[in-house]
Amino acid sequence: MLRRARSGFVRAYERLLHREGEVGEGPSHVAIIQDGNRRYARSQGDDAPEGHRAGARTTEQVSEWCKELGVEELTLYTFSTENFERPPEEREPLFDLIEDKLYEFADAERVHDGNIRIRAIGDIERLPERVREAVDYAEARTADYDELTLNVALAYGGRNELLRAARDVATAVKEEGLDPEEVTAEEVERRLYRGSVRDVDLIIRTGGDERTSNFLPWHANGNEAAVYFCAPYWPEFSKVDLLRGIRTYQSREASWQRTRTERAVALVRAIAGVELEEASTVAARLREQLPSGGAKQVSAELERQDATE
Repeated sequence: MLRRARSGFVRAYERLLHREGEVGEGPSHVAIIQDGNRRYARSQGDDAPEGHRAGARTTEQVSEWCKELGVEELTLYTFSTENFERPPEEREPLFDLIEDKLYEFADAERVHDGNIRIRAIGDIERLPERVREAVDYAEARTADYDELTLNVALAYGGRNELLRAARDVATAVKEEGLDPEEVTAEEVERRLYRGSVRDVDLIIRTGGDERTSNFLPWHANGNEAAVYFCAPYWPEFSKVDLLRGIRTYQSREASWQRTRTERAVALVRAIAGVELEEASTVAARLREQLPSGGAKQVSAELERQDATE
């Protein structure tokens, strides 16, 4: 009876978070640091591989939840460059699991029915050949899908990614005649792991630690992504936790949009006090950059200034 009551409460809370989430636009790209698999296994009296297998089941659920919620890109921090330092008795079963899951995902009906594209990002050449073959298989099987992109970060390290891109740019300047003045953000971005990844809107980290662990620094830090830290270990991560993360993103986004609108209105007010025609030109540019509500406030301020002339 207690279990049924708890289940009913969770469903009701999910509905509440869903309704709150409908108020604002959700994130397009969610990136998750899947922390706590080993600690979960220890808490259950199991070895680390059991925790990783439990975490893999959560991964399947989260991809389905994200698709349901309209997320267009999901990146999972599955194996970092630091993970190579783990002992072989832990590392090898993890490679086995990653290999198995890539094949399983690539052949799953839900992946094909849902138009989910699987893509690996990271220093893939450092992985065992069997894992690289699984990556190639999963990417080839799902290459034409575009409803949800599932990025699996393997042998990934943000500092290494930026270092490699910097070296590639330096080589292009030295050997290919690239003008240093023509080194743009786009020029750097196309040299990052496996091509284009859209900017990250929300990073979620499970397991209780409050750090982003060198994850997607170009795409997350550069986009000022919202960050949501939560206590559950990755195998315990629930849809409620995901919805709370999305609510954090929406609250941050709403606050940011309010700040932008307030600054735009203040700018129009300041310029109109000196030159109304110039204020009209500035207001027109600002309205293009603001959400509809902010654009209306800028227009209202311009009309108010015009009326006082």
